[in-house]
Amino acid sequence: MDTLTTKQRSNNMARIRGKDTKPEMYVRRLLHGMGYRYRLHVVDLPGRPDLAFPCRRKVIFVHGCFWHQHEGCKDATMPQSNKNFWKPKLLGNVERDRCQRRDLESLGWSVLIVWECQLHNDSLTETLVNFLDEQ
Repeated sequence: MDTLTTKQRSNNMARIRGKDTKPEMYVRRLLHGMGYRYRLHVVDLPGRPDLAFPCRRKVIFVHGCFWHQHEGCKDATMPQSNKNFWKPKLLGNVERDRCQRRDLESLGWSVLIVWECQLHNDSLTETLVNFLDEQ
């Protein structure tokens, strides 16, 4: 059962942003500090990737584990209240992500998904460098 009133829940949900989130800003600062330069939220590409590296033809999405239902992650739980709303919403996000990835790859772009739970992983830097520097 939801412990917040409808108005409180609405206020919480209204504050959730789609761009410039804390996880995205963390990845951006990390990459910029390592000397990588990128374009943000490129509207010409499917899914408007969070970070695009046009010369390398690579993109990075920074996904929240809850919103994009990171498989096997403890943060990707399905809400118990209002299931008729949440289940199609979250599964729709997953399907949309799959289609966008397929579209990007068919255009010749390489795609990396950085999950919110990976930000605390020591190997994130290595993962990013390997992805961006591979041919």
